Amino acid sequence: MVKYGLDYTRCRWILPLLLGIGVIFGIIALAGRGWLESQTLPYVQQASLWESCRRPEQGGDWTCESLMGYAWGRAAAATYLVGFLLLVICFALAIIAFAIDTLRFNFIRGIGGLLFVAAVFSVMGLVIYPVKFTTEIEMTGINMFSWAYGFGWTTAIMEICLGFFFCCLPNYEDQILGNVKPTYFYSSP
Repeated sequence: MVKYGLDYTRCRWILPLLLGIGVIFGIIALAGRGWLESQTLPYVQQASLWESCRRPEQGGDWTCESLMGYAWGRAAAATYLVGFLLLVICFALAIIAFAIDTLRFNFIRGIGGLLFVAAVFSVMGLVIYPVKFTTEIEMTGINMFSWAYGFGWTTAIMEICLGFFFCCLPNYEDQILGNVKPTYFYSSP
């Protein structure tokens, strides 16, 4: 990306595209019912960020309990939701920053800082949830944190990595804008 500059049409939108993928993963994590699932038959436990469901036997009906009745459930949901909202704000700011012909590199560095704040909130929610869930809610059988929880961690890791990219990009301002003369390593005999 630095070699061709941000004016290179295929490279200019890579970072906002990756932020958009992070937003999609965050939506999947927020809406997914697979934060915790039973690992073996009979499948008796399933939980999302918002509720925990269980059934007594294989053919029985699921009974669900809201996790918003617990203080830790509200804290986990709130911190992950704040991290997700900050990610959406960063996505919108990145589209604005890269759509302008003249890049404002300090603005891009601010997006990187905001991504680190979003990552802190997301990780807090992702740590509170399993620690308190396993101590506060009775679990039967063998359970595992599943696919939606994994999407949540993927979103948090993307926030951290993209935060580094957005913060380090202004260090290469001259190379990106083409203000540096090329260096040739060829010498004539």
